[in-house]
Amino acid sequence: MIHPVIMAGGTGSRLWPLSRQLNPKQFLKLTDDQLSMLQLTVARLDGMESSDPLLICNEDHRFLAAEQMRQSGYRDARIILEPCGRNTAPAIALAALQLLKNRGDSEDPLMLVLAADHLIKDNAAFQAGIRKAMPLAQQGKLVTFGIVPGHAETGYGYIQQGPALADSGFQVNRFVEKPDQQTAEGYLASGDYLWNSGMFLFGARTYLQELQKHRPDILTVCQAALDDASEDLHFTRVNERVFAECPEDSIDYAVMEKTDNAAVVSLDAGWSDIGSWSALWEVSDKDLNGNCFSGDVIAHNTQSTLVRADNRLVATVGVKDLVIIETKDALLVAHKDQVQDVKKVVEAIKSDGRHEHMNHREVYRPWGVYDSIDNGSRYQVKRITVKPGAKLSVQMHHHRAEHWIVVSGTAKVTNGEKTYLVTENQSTYIPVGQVHSLENPGVIDLELIEVQSGSYLGEDDIVRYEDRYGRS
Repeated sequence: MIHPVIMAGGTGSRLWPLSRQLNPKQFLKLTDDQLSMLQLTVARLDGMESSDPLLICNEDHRFLAAEQMRQSGYRDARIILEPCGRNTAPAIALAALQLLKNRGDSEDPLMLVLAADHLIKDNAAFQAGIRKAMPLAQQGKLVTFGIVPGHAETGYGYIQQGPALADSGFQVNRFVEKPDQQTAEGYLASGDYLWNSGMFLFGARTYLQELQKHRPDILTVCQAALDDASEDLHFTRVNERVFAECPEDSIDYAVMEKTDNAAVVSLDAGWSDIGSWSALWEVSDKDLNGNCFSGDVIAHNTQSTLVRADNRLVATVGVKDLVIIETKDALLVAHKDQVQDVKKVVEAIKSDGRHEHMNHREVYRPWGVYDSIDNGSRYQVKRITVKPGAKLSVQMHHHRAEHWIVVSGTAKVTNGEKTYLVTENQSTYIPVGQVHSLENPGVIDLELIEVQSGSYLGEDDIVRYEDRYGRS
């Protein structure tokens, strides 16, 4: 039995403006029209003898993760919440400690550690690689998966294979950082180097023993943070104060580069980490001119260009090797050779005190979604969708009043001491300071327009009295 551990942290800033801090790339449909990157990772496990996946994600992404796991058939998926990012070595330690709870001292469950934002085109080859690695992991090896390189890539780290082991693996000779072009070409020509995929298979107890040997400071903090964890719905919340003291380090630096038990199994399965827009262009289907278009696009004399139009018509004339990404609130135009610097745009947005790096105009909540369609100095207009059976928190605002106009479905409204239904083409008014709530008692989506007016319209002007999703 394999126990999948899916790391769903990170912000994917190089895929801005589609990837945002509160809705990063692992939750986006980048390579598939139906499934997000996380959901594709989960689906990749179908047919394997494995337990339900254990997720590790940021506190801010908990409802996105839970909802996407529910859509994938895991209604009660266990999710460990990190109050702050501390890189992969602590995250995997939390998962290993969680797996070992209530197990005998002799048990060493096999952890298959996967990133939620990687693409693998050949699932059969992926699963064959996992089966190939299992005997090595059962023998106490910490197995990493090296990708057979298709070209001299400078954006990935590499693993140099050492002597061959039984069961088609190799000892790890060394890990190397991202090389320059000439060095990468030498690695490719030698045939001894594989791309470092960041995927692993090893025993939970074996990993913790190696972490204790090489980074006991990380293990001590993770153990203390998990010992004082709380359970909330499907979530395990580690102690925030304790975990904040954890050193930040990757599994490569903390363990894999120091252990004597590292092994590597090669994998040729159409892998990519989709680390940039050019990487997405490379793995996408293209037309005869080398273009990859999504959405409403009209192109004339355009070559080797990626266009994603989510909301409006995008037209291109006489361009080549560009990336054009259109969202409701931002537009990116970049040369494919320069897309690694998109993160510098995100840094500039942050330093300017703007908000476009945080979230889209359309914001997902555990009860549904809202879209801020217009705003001014003292007003804001939102389109709100509430899922069947869902309810917003019982709340109050100090600085704004709200008008609700139902477009479709039925709203159950609590307005002070009164509770009543509002149906299609009807409206209601919530005064400033009034305790209120909104619920969808029906079986179809509730769609309404909300007009806010007042002196302050920020999302932090909410006093919650009751919330079924554990928000305060």
